Amino acid sequence: MSLVVMKFGGSSVGSAERIKKVAERIIEKKQEGHQCVVVVSAMGDTTDELVDLCNQLTDHPPAREMDMLLSTGEQISMSLLSMTIQNLGYPAISLTGWQSGMTTDCNHGNAKIVKIEPKRIQDALEKDNIVIVAGFQGLSEDGEISTLGRGGSDTTAVALAASIKADLCEIYTDVDGVYSTDPRIVRVAQKLDEISYDEMLELAQLGAAVLHPRAVEYAKNYNVPLVVRSSFSHNEGTLVKEGNAVEKSMVVRGIAYDKNVARISVLEVEDIPGILATVFGALADAEIDVDIIVQSGVRNGAADFSFSIANTDVEKAMVVMEDLRSTVTFKEVTSETDLVKVSIVGAGMVSNPGVAAKMFRVISQQGVSIKLVSTSEIKTSCVIDRDKLTEVILALHTAYGLDTTQKAFVGGPKERR
Repeated sequence: MSLVVMKFGGSSVGSAERIKKVAERIIEKKQEGHQCVVVVSAMGDTTDELVDLCNQLTDHPPAREMDMLLSTGEQISMSLLSMTIQNLGYPAISLTGWQSGMTTDCNHGNAKIVKIEPKRIQDALEKDNIVIVAGFQGLSEDGEISTLGRGGSDTTAVALAASIKADLCEIYTDVDGVYSTDPRIVRVAQKLDEISYDEMLELAQLGAAVLHPRAVEYAKNYNVPLVVRSSFSHNEGTLVKEGNAVEKSMVVRGIAYDKNVARISVLEVEDIPGILATVFGALADAEIDVDIIVQSGVRNGAADFSFSIANTDVEKAMVVMEDLRSTVTFKEVTSETDLVKVSIVGAGMVSNPGVAAKMFRVISQQGVSIKLVSTSEIKTSCVIDRDKLTEVILALHTAYGLDTTQKAFVGGPKERR
């Protein structure tokens, strides 16, 4: 007998019929002799509908009340699934995040898990129950209901798996694994049997939609084996685990992209100590996340620099820069939207020179200009015009041998939490 955590996203439990299918899937696992702890997201578009309802009533909802509201979505899923399993003749119990012992910090809307005391889960397992846990939520250290933000149910599942020492954490979603790139763009994208935590973490951070970065980071830190698989088929999924030397034989494992990218350029900035600290400190105070930063050489006591941010933050960033004119000397600030960041990822890149050069060459052969570049040991990212995305990904996928070489990245539609 093994202990398995199974997580089902919003589309997997999006209707009564799908909830029944999920219940049958869980019972199959139970019949195989496993103990089962199940984490669920809110049904389908429930969270979006709750947010829309809130927006009809107020433009500035208190963060505490939003957590009270949004946490109800998962509670609907957990109770309906538990009822269904019981109706099929198997003992089950549903638990909210706080009943499961999930304690978080006090950051409403994007809380972090502080500790888990899973005694009630363990007691229920000893009584042979299938335990259904509401994902995405917990109880803050000051006794308030909290939510974990984007990817919260994935994070709940991995954190619970670590705390109860589960043998495996299965993430059931609407795709059947991790692919070499988005199959909607590259029809010959290949599914991976395995991928390392580090590669999966990079891909998730760079736009891959199957797993949330926080969940992958948690799995890596606590060495929790993850399997990404479809809730609509019994196909073998993709195992996410600690890397090994064999995986490094593939130089590039996958290609990710992020469409929510813009570039801000600041021209002829006075070159004195502390300027960058002032600029990026102001952006941070405005809660604007900056990704890639590039500064040119100094000429006549001034320099240019550019940085990438989310498209949705452009207007706010331009206001911040204009407000800095009284303390920072520069000629002008410009913005460019409708960009995309394309990234190649692979643990084998660190020991294979020329991988980035090949990427630059392939992109240039498509007649595409590269606007910004960022690199690490296992990834290279290029910011380009968004309308060139498809041809660039197709060319890169072929150039790195991913059309025919088995197994490589993450793609497909994004699950709800």
